Order: sequence, then C-alpha cells, then structure tokens
Amino acid sequence: MSSVSDMDGLETGQHPVAIIGAGLDLGAGRRGVDMGPSAIRYAGLDERIRALGRGVDDWGDVRTAVPEATAVGDPAARYLETILATCDRTAELVAKAVGDQRLPLVLGGDHSIAIGSLAGMARACGKGAALWIDLNTPATSPTGNVHGMPLAAALGVAGDGFPAASVERAALVGVRSLDPGERALVQELDVKVFTMSDLDKHGVQRVLDEALTFLASSRFVHVSLDLDAVDPQVAPGVGTPVRGGLSYREAHFVLELVAESKLLDSLDVVEVNPILDRENETAKLAVELVASALGARIL
Repeated sequence: MSSVSDMDGLETGQHPVAIIGAGLDLGAGRRGVDMGPSAIRYAGLDERIRALGRGVDDWGDVRTAVPEATAVGDPAARYLETILATCDRTAELVAKAVGDQRLPLVLGGDHSIAIGSLAGMARACGKGAALWIDLNTPATSPTGNVHGMPLAAALGVAGDGFPAASVERAALVGVRSLDPGERALVQELDVKVFTMSDLDKHGVQRVLDEALTFLASSRFVHVSLDLDAVDPQVAPGVGTPVRGGLSYREAHFVLELVAESKLLDSLDVVEVNPILDRENETAKLAVELVASALGARIL
C-alpha cells in the first residue's frame, strides 16, 4: 500500500468510507440517541474523513420508528420486531458497502443497531469477529432493552427471534461490570474479556495486542465503539454514563492500535445522546475517535 505523510501521518489508497445513519432508540431505556447520527455529522465527520485522504460518501439514514407509534411486544425484548426490521435495512446497506469495496461506518442510535452492522458483514463475508469497546457485556438483560443484547445476538445466544450468529469470536475491551449470567456466558463462548482493571494493570497496548491477535484470523473484524465506554468527564452525552471509563488518551490509543493492525473492516459508533451532551462535545469526540480508527496520527 502506498502512503503519503503529512501533518496527520495519513495513508492514502485505502477503501473509501460509506456512512450509514441508523438513529434507532427503541433498544434503549432513555430517549435521545436517535439524534446521534445528526450530531456526529454536524461535528464534521465528512470533512474529518476527507482530511485523512480517504474518499467518503454519506448514504443517509435507514428508516426507523419511534416508541410512541410502535408496539412494545415481548417485555423481555422490547420492540424487538421493529428493531430487527431496522437492523435488516442497515445490514443491506452494510453488505452493499462491502460489495462496493467501501468500509461501512454505521452511526447509532443505540447499540442494538450493531445487530444490523454485523449481520451485513456476515452476509458479505461469512461469520467474522467483533472487537467490542463497551462498559459491559451485552448478554443478559433484566430490563428487556435490546441495546444490551446485540453481541449475544451476534454470537447466536440471544434466544429465539434474533437472526443467526454473525460472529464466531469476540473480544470485549473496557468492561466495568458483569452480572452472574454474563460471567457464565462469556466463559462458555469464544470470547475474551478485558476489564478496566486489566487495562490499569497491563496497559492499553498489551491488552489490544492480545485482543487483536485473537481476532486476526477471522473473515472480517468489526469494531463496535460504544461511547459509554469513555469516562463521562470526557464523553458526557451518552446513553449510559458510568464513571471509571476510558480516558481521552486511552480511547484514542485503542483506536490508533486498531488502525495500526490493519484489521478494521467495518465500524459502528453508538450511544451518542445530544440531549445529555455539552456543546456537542461527545459527538466531536466521536468524530476524532473515528479518525483515529481510520489512521489519523500526529506524525
């Protein structure tokens, strides 16, 4: 691959990016993340990607529904039928992007949209792998909110009603909490879990090296970035703010290491909630983290 160095240390010759908006908030318990794609775009996403020397096309937003006009359905998986319809539309665009030699960048919305991101990658490539940057493992849900279930769905263990498994293995980075059901489940599956304590003890580079090595032999590697994983002092406008998350530099370093690995095939960025944000600060951070994942460097 040829490369050209400039002030960002950028590389050219990479696949152009297809931006796919998916402002779904049916999977969450708090309103506002439906405006996440608009906030991220407003923060200069298109211009930032172009500054990396990458081509980019914005394919607009998939059609979504609102809770006020949607049947809840099963309380153990609220709004599931409608969520999966939106995820299927997202999957179609993700698969099309891969077929067009583009890197799909899906903007949430709540984390349930990752079901569509991963299903689209699996349609195009077969079962792959996921790097999940999030505060907990989405395996069990006492609330019935589907935004806590997409990785379990991708691994084929979410139960009836979800699509077939789209990933064979996964690595979770930045985990801060596990309930007993989640703990038992990840021990049964081909999943590596790296807690914030692991990051504190061993450092970001060692943890990411181990995670990416674990995922590297897969047909694709999808990175799912939940802004909840970043400490709320840095990212206040998120769906579930919990203290003790990734620092500003840790978050960037995680994505920089992903870019250096050259394993990234698709990316989604979820849970930006402009209602809770300060002057679009979290959406601006999302743009810069996307840039890091796509190869932005100081030198």
